[in-house]
Amino acid sequence: MKILFCNYEYPPLGGGGGVVNAMLAEELSKKHEVTVLTSSGFNLVDDEVVNGVRVVRVPVYVRTEQAAANFPSMAAYMINGIKYGKQLIRENQFDIINTHFALPTGPVGNALAKFSGLPNVLSVHGGDLYDPSKFTSPHRHWLLRTWVKSLLRNAEAIVGQSNNTLENVGKYYSQSFDTKLIPLGIHRPNYVEKSRQDLGLTDEDTVLSTVGRLVSRKGLDRLLNIISRLAIKNLKLLVIGSGPLEDELKEKANELGLQGKVLFQGFVEEEHKFQLLKTSDLYVSSSQHEGFGLVFLEAMATELPVICYDHGGQADFLEHGVTGGLLPLNDEAGFEKALHELVIDDTKRKQIGLDNKEKVESYYIDACASQYEILFDSLVK
Repeated sequence: MKILFCNYEYPPLGGGGGVVNAMLAEELSKKHEVTVLTSSGFNLVDDEVVNGVRVVRVPVYVRTEQAAANFPSMAAYMINGIKYGKQLIRENQFDIINTHFALPTGPVGNALAKFSGLPNVLSVHGGDLYDPSKFTSPHRHWLLRTWVKSLLRNAEAIVGQSNNTLENVGKYYSQSFDTKLIPLGIHRPNYVEKSRQDLGLTDEDTVLSTVGRLVSRKGLDRLLNIISRLAIKNLKLLVIGSGPLEDELKEKANELGLQGKVLFQGFVEEEHKFQLLKTSDLYVSSSQHEGFGLVFLEAMATELPVICYDHGGQADFLEHGVTGGLLPLNDEAGFEKALHELVIDDTKRKQIGLDNKEKVESYYIDACASQYEILFDSLVK
């Protein structure tokens, strides 16, 4: 097949939604011809082949953050994505379109499907339908809800990566849509292990890790509050990722007296991320909502127990007391208790880590790509 992906973010821009799209595209490119229509910026090449995938980047002009888009850049992608996408379709005989995110990518995929007559698969990721941390979340506004509902109705297929995401389709948009669950997947980690000393840590440290864009939905300010109350000797929290709230969070960590305890790593390459995870004792997250939670799978793949809240797609594969701690949203007392129990119980912590590594075997990207391939093939036929 000749597959056209539309996604306003694609690595190195953006977060998890772009990353998983890249993994999916690269996996499918082993058997099919794959093109991605995405945003430009930060001196990225406009048209290049990356790991077997043709990546076409359209001008968005005013994006200021590599990790997070702004409204002008998203609006520019809608306009230029349609313009450049039509030209791509004229020059190529695509078989199918797969659009990632209802907003802001949905209008692009919808317009290109109407222009070409091709089937459009709309993949919703969670935050594009429901983000409790944003006033601008589509579920809060009648006009945006109506727009998203129209995009969902026009798609030949709707794919959600978690039961939570599909439940939100029905709750906020319509229960009449026929939806399909395809869990996301990650690459099997490939990295050279490093010692704690190589990474600036010691064997006496109790090391917690958290990964993600530093945006309000991740709730890192709440995690800093929890860390400030913990009486754990030689505690270190590795904050892996960057974003618009980085300076604000660093200031808050200083105000809480967490100098030397909270170590901001910034954006790191994939190998270094896994090296940091592998040297950690626990993975922690106070995210207010996750459409799926790829970072939880990555932590599990490095034999880490996961402690987080249950509001989101991670509830599909995490279980309290089995994979670590899965607490009701913002139950900080329960969070602290679960963390303490696993810190002091080395045997239990290590056994959960081994079990998590085995559990994640069914969540690698080849399984995700296979299900998408079957869906695409059925619609093309």
